[in-house]
Amino acid sequence: MPTDERIDPYRSFNFIVNIDDTEVAGFSEVSGLNLEGSEPVEYREGADVENHVRKLSGLRSYSNLTFKRGYTKDDSLWRWYTAIANGENDRRAITITLMDEAHTPVISWNAEGAWINKIEGPSLNATGNEVSIESMEVCHEKLTMELES
Repeated sequence: MPTDERIDPYRSFNFIVNIDDTEVAGFSEVSGLNLEGSEPVEYREGADVENHVRKLSGLRSYSNLTFKRGYTKDDSLWRWYTAIANGENDRRAITITLMDEAHTPVISWNAEGAWINKIEGPSLNATGNEVSIESMEVCHEKLTMELES
């Protein structure tokens, strides 16, 4: 193996968020890319010879995704939330793509059937000097990960 070949971990600051194939570049933080194992389901047939239960794989669950971005005049997230609050079934596909230092996509997480569950406006403080941040929490039905080729 050549000594000049290194495999460094990817840095977490270089990512793109797409909602329904539209790039939304304004997010400063994404969290909740968790895949949770299923709760085991205990099962035993009455005719089983051994006197113990079997453990079967139950339903999988996924954590909600949380997105944070600097607050701007773009109200697209608020409009999406309002549509859902008014009873529309406005579910979307969200893709978070991690890029390497050369801005080449390396890993993507795909959330299917996503909809905004919670949206939060910025915290305002007259004595502060921070950027105003809004956040949204998104529920989804499935999360998959793909390595880019």
